[in-house]
Amino acid sequence: MKVLRSLAPLITILVLFTSLQAHALEAESFTKERFDALQAEGAPILVDVYATWCPTCKKQREVLSAYQTQNPDTELVILEVDYDDQKEWVKHFKAPRQSTLVLFDGSEQVWFSVAETREEKIFGALDELLEP
Repeated sequence: MKVLRSLAPLITILVLFTSLQAHALEAESFTKERFDALQAEGAPILVDVYATWCPTCKKQREVLSAYQTQNPDTELVILEVDYDDQKEWVKHFKAPRQSTLVLFDGSEQVWFSVAETREEKIFGALDELLEP
């Protein structure tokens, strides 16, 4: 019994770590070819201009991951533009900084946001596009 009590904190940490790993954000690296193909299909696309060092981007990823977890059948495709390594596309999407989100309905831009981390705002924009 003593052994079980002493292992309880370790077991709790392992369970939490495993659950966090299970909800990683499903996203693709941005390529022009993939973006063009998705637009031609009329797919819902979220372009996420992010930086690995950005705390706001980290929070946005948590919100987007939560959205995917709550909507496992979503058709939304998230394409990540690396703020540091894909400057041409940062300029193309007119992203003033990292943590810029640009939502497309096929080829039509329907939402643009910079540094938004509130779940209700991000979920609201996605739901408006994705829910009939």
